[in-house]
Amino acid sequence: MGFFDSEIVQQEAKQLFEDYQNLVNLGADYGKFDREGKKIFIEQMEAIMDRYRVFMKRFELSEDFMAQMTVEQLKTQLNQFGMTPQQMFDQMQVTLDRMRAEIDKS
Repeated sequence: MGFFDSEIVQQEAKQLFEDYQNLVNLGADYGKFDREGKKIFIEQMEAIMDRYRVFMKRFELSEDFMAQMTVEQLKTQLNQFGMTPQQMFDQMQVTLDRMRAEIDKS
C-alpha cells in the first residue's frame, strides 16, 4: 500500500489542512483579539506547526515513491525562495516568537 493510499494518512492530511486554513482565516482578525485571544492563537498555530513537522517527517522517512516526490517538490518550491524546510519551520517559529513578545510588551 502506498503512503497516500492509507486512510489514516489521508484523514490526517485533510484535518491538518482544514485546521490550518481555519486558523489562518481566524488570524485575519488577529489585531482585534484581546491579549488572551492572541496567546491562544499563537499556541494553536504552534500546535499546528508541530503536527505539520511530524507529518513531514513521516513523508521523509517513508520509502514510498510518492511520499519522496512530495518531499522533493516541497524542497524545490522552498529553494526558489532560498530556504529549506527546516528554515521554513524556523522562520515560522521566529514569527510566532515575535508575536508573543509583542503581547508581552503590551
